[in-house]
Parts: sequence; C-alpha cells; structure tokens
Amino acid sequence: MRVPGQTTVVEYEAFGDAEVLQMRTRDLPRPGPREVTVEVISSGLSHIDGFIRSGSETEWDEEWPRRSGSDFAGVVVARGAEVAGFAVGSDVIGHVSSGAHATYLNVSDRVLVPKPREVTWETAGGLYLAGATALGTLDELRIGAGDTIVVSAAAGGVGSIEAQLAKHRGARVIGTCGERNFDYLRQLGITPVKYGDGLEERIRRAAGRPVTAMIDNFGKDGRDLAAALDVPPHRYRSSDDRRMLELRLLQGDPEAVAFGTDLLVRVTELARLHAFTLLISGLYPLTDIAEAYADLARLHARGKIVVATHPVTTFRTLKARDVHEAS
Repeated sequence: MRVPGQTTVVEYEAFGDAEVLQMRTRDLPRPGPREVTVEVISSGLSHIDGFIRSGSETEWDEEWPRRSGSDFAGVVVARGAEVAGFAVGSDVIGHVSSGAHATYLNVSDRVLVPKPREVTWETAGGLYLAGATALGTLDELRIGAGDTIVVSAAAGGVGSIEAQLAKHRGARVIGTCGERNFDYLRQLGITPVKYGDGLEERIRRAAGRPVTAMIDNFGKDGRDLAAALDVPPHRYRSSDDRRMLELRLLQGDPEAVAFGTDLLVRVTELARLHAFTLLISGLYPLTDIAEAYADLARLHARGKIVVATHPVTTFRTLKARDVHEAS
C-alpha cells in the first residue's frame, strides 16, 4: 500500500464553535516501532469534543493547536518493526485522545482492535466513545436480568447503546425521549416514555414494578427523579458521572488507554453479535466537519453523527427529523 508523507487534519487555535475548525495539511512521519499508520475511513463526533473546543470543559488541558475527534476506523497502511497482530491491509477500529478527524494517523498498536466484517465502516467509526461509555456505565451499575432501568435521552448515541445492552443483559428498559423517537425505541424493544411534567408517574406505569437503576444522559433533575422512584443512590449515574467517564476514556496514560481498549474490544464484539444497533443519523464528508458539528449541537440526532474521508457521494438527502422539526 502507498504510504503518504502527509495527512489532512482538523485543527483549531482558539476556543469557539465549529467555525474555528480548520483543515490543514501536516507531515506524516513513518510509524515508530510500536506504531501503525492508519488510513482513516470514518470517524465519529461526540458532544464532549464540542465542550473541549468551546472551552467549557475546564478539566481538559492540551497544547495549541488542538485537534478534533477520538473515534476512528480505517485500514493499516504501514507498521513499525515491533508491531504484532496488525498486518498491512488490516481493517481496524481505534481511539485517540484527540486527532481522529484526519485522513491518516500514526497510532500505538495498543489503541486498536480488529474491525469485524459484520460491523459497517459507519458504525465502526463512531463506536469507541459512545460504546465504551455505555458499556462502562452498565458495568458500574452491574445491570443484569431482573433489573428495571430508566435511561434518559435513550435515542442518543450513548443512551441508545445503554438501553439496548441493558436489554441484552435481560433488564427491562424504560427510555425517556421526545414523542418523535417513540417508534424508534419500540423497534429496539425499549419502552418509551415522554419527557415533561408527570414523568415519574408515567415511568411507574410503564415499568409495572420497582425501578432498580437509572442513567441520566439528559442532565436535568435526574437525581431528584431517581430519588422519587426509590432508586438506590449507588445505582444512579448522572450526566456528570458520564462526563467523568468520557474524560477518563480520552486520557493518554497507559492505564487509561488499556481501560479504553478493553472496553472497545468488548463493545466491538457486541456490535458483531448484533447485541445492539448503532443508528447513524448523519454521514458527512470530513471537509464538512463544521456542518456535522452544527448538526450534533442541535441535540436532535438519533444515534451517532459520523464523518467519512471517502464518501461514495456528497449528495445530501433531507432527513426525516428535519421534516418533523419544520412541520
């Protein structure tokens, strides 16, 4: 395979919204002894990327210029002398602290897992942060058969994976969402409940039995709702708990990298087995990344928004959610 001497990356030099992002060409050195060069095919967008870029995420510190993106999937085009297990031509899924929004990456072989044929490129590119966060949260709560769990924002990227994997583990799952997402959640085997006044009573009716756990991805009055539902405090996770887990998954120290890769191995296998389906609600060319982030910032997307370096077409089709919101 041809190994390029340069890569196109997404960078920014000041805090701000998506308009601060710039496409730049940078030199790409040969991979080090335990590194591989990956040609990126697809890469996911996450809300925490936007929080870091805007400066609202105060726990994150990185030198300037900064790069964007943590999830990616691609093809190995070169490897260092000490790399084992990832031959040139291998399809892989990986994670980095930042910089996944690029055409080529040099990364440690410790951040990669093989991409199964059963997992599409679109899903693979958006799998890491949402999947690892969802799986890590369910592990912390020890969700299993016999549980009745409430997942808020259950149609989103993290929430939809949490809901489906909780169901896969044998739990009864109540997903809170807007009415336009009811049919989507029902198709996944999740019981939808509408946000708003009277939510506690609607959840109790839908559950038909005591609620044993709750995950709040919405970030509004979740703790009060969990207490009203008699959820034990140790079986509740807030949106701030999610934020702290995501930040841990973005760290570059060896312990954090190993933790993230272990979760990625497991969530990739669950995706291969179709234990969950990750809906891709928006696929944008890498060159349109600012527009992709603007779409994400509207907070109306189901599943994940992903960018691609080699899209088959750049022709845009009208999204059903856009029609719904315009009506």
